[in-house]
Amino acid sequence: MTGTTTTAATEEPTPPGTGAATGSGAPSGGPGARARVPGSAWRTTLRTAGVVAVAAWCLAPFYWMLVSSLRRPADIFDVSLWPSPVSLTNYANVLDPSLGFVRSLGNSFVVAGTTTVLALIVGVTTAYALARLDFRFKRLVLTGIIATSMFPVVSITIPLLKLFVGIGWINTYQAMIVPSMSFALPLAVWNLTSFFRQMPTQLEESARVDGCTRGQAFRKVILPLAAPGLFTTAILTFVMAWNEFLIAVSMVNKESMQTAPVAVSKFTGASQFVAPHGSQMAAGIIVTVPLVILVLFFQRRIVAGLTAGAVK
Repeated sequence: MTGTTTTAATEEPTPPGTGAATGSGAPSGGPGARARVPGSAWRTTLRTAGVVAVAAWCLAPFYWMLVSSLRRPADIFDVSLWPSPVSLTNYANVLDPSLGFVRSLGNSFVVAGTTTVLALIVGVTTAYALARLDFRFKRLVLTGIIATSMFPVVSITIPLLKLFVGIGWINTYQAMIVPSMSFALPLAVWNLTSFFRQMPTQLEESARVDGCTRGQAFRKVILPLAAPGLFTTAILTFVMAWNEFLIAVSMVNKESMQTAPVAVSKFTGASQFVAPHGSQMAAGIIVTVPLVILVLFFQRRIVAGLTAGAVK
C-alpha cells in the first residue's frame, strides 16, 4: 500500500507538446528555439558579396595575364574572356634556351634565397637583442633601423653603382644581394622584434634553471617557438627580393647574370614594330608561380606568424 502510494506521487503528467518520448529538447518554434535576428540574412549576403568583389578585383589582372599568355600571337589584342583556340606558343618562346630565361630564373632564386637566409641570420640575433636586452638609446636604434627602409631605392642606386664599379662588383651576385639586404633587414628586424617581445621571458628562465646557457635556451627553446614568425618574415623577405628590379637592372649588364624581372623587361618581338605582349604575359605567369606555390605551401605558418601574439 505504501509503495503504491509513493509511485503514484512521483509520477507527474507529461504536458502536451513537450515531446518527452523523443528526448530531443524543445521543438521547432517553441520557447527554446533560437530567434532569427531580423536582417541577418541580408548582412551575410552583403558580406559575402563584398568578399567576392574584393577577391575578383585583386585577381582580375592575374586572370587577364593568364588568358593573354594562352592566346596566339596574332590574337593578343582579342578581348574575349577565354582564348579560342588555346595556344602554348608564348610559353614555348619564353622557355626557348636561346632566350636564357631559365637561367634568369636561377639567378633570381640565388639572389632572393641568399638575401632571405642572410636577413634571417642577422635579423634574428638583432631582434632578440633588441627585445630582451635593456640599454641606452634602444628605441633610437630601432627607429634608425626602420628609418633606413624609408629611403627610395633610386636614391641609393647611383652611389652604390659608383662604389661597386670601384671595387669590381659589377655583374656579380653580391652587387644585387647586398643592396637588397639594406631593405630586407629592417623588415626582418621589425617583425621579429615585435614577435620576440610578446614571448614570455619565463621560457628562457625555465630553460636556464634546467641547466641551459643563454645561447642554448635561445637555440633550443626560443627559436622553435618562434618558427611562425620566422616563416612569415622569410616569405615577405623572399617576395621582396624576388621582385626587385631597379638594383638588378643597374648593377648587371650581362645577360648571363640578369634576374627574371630584368629578363622580362628586355623581351623583344620578331621586329622592332612588334611588341612581345604574349611572351611577357607568359613570363609573368612563370615568375609568379613560384611565389604562389611558396605561399600556398606555408600558408598556415604565415597565418600563425601574423596572428600569434604570445606562447601559451
